[in-house]
Amino acid sequence: QVQLVESGGGLVQAGGSLRLSCAASGRTFSEYRMGWFRQPPGKEREFVAAISWTGVNNIYADSVRGRFTISRDNAKNTVYLQMNSLKPEDTAVYYCARRAYGSTVYLPSSYSDWGQGTQVTVSS
Repeated sequence: QVQLVESGGGLVQAGGSLRLSCAASGRTFSEYRMGWFRQPPGKEREFVAAISWTGVNNIYADSVRGRFTISRDNAKNTVYLQMNSLKPEDTAVYYCARRAYGSTVYLPSSYSDWGQGTQVTVSS
């Protein structure tokens, strides 16, 4: 089982930026396919971004494309989510996860391991 620990959340004004980090255990991190999800208050968990083990051909939800960037540093066993031009509707608990099943990157059921989440709150 892979352990994932998110950090970097907080309170930010609209238009601001945050960078989330997700530290992973395991000696084969470079082979992990990773994703970020978020769960707004009172809503279901939704896909944000995904990154392959190579770090290319990343995939984004329409709502964040052009504002968020997913990246990874395999030497540090860490995946990042750079969030710019934040909006109040980006307020959510953000989770990183490791994709283990199939190729449907936007489905939570494709992911086998999850972090505990980090709160992001964007004020207007």
